[in-house]
Amino acid sequence: MHNSLLKYIYLHNYFALVYRISLTSAAQLDPVQKLFLEKIREYSTKSQAYGGPVDAGPEYETAFSEELNKLQRLYGSGDLTEFPEFKFSEPELDESSSK
Repeated sequence: MHNSLLKYIYLHNYFALVYRISLTSAAQLDPVQKLFLEKIREYSTKSQAYGGPVDAGPEYETAFSEELNKLQRLYGSGDLTEFPEFKFSEPELDESSSK
């Protein structure tokens, strides 16, 4: 039993090391993936700085507000940019059912 536990620990450490090496070497060998990740991080930073979509001009803002107004007319008032809160009440069950 002791040998099998040592073997398990050895194999676990070995595979963890191989996994870490494969991750670092894959990141170093794939320049396209590296560029893709850099662009995603750059867009995320810009998006947080702008508080919305990056490089959205006044046309986008106008179209967005028009669509938002259409939705408010169709579905009622309220803030349509936030996720709705659902509240379900418990149904009333009739205990005197016929058997």
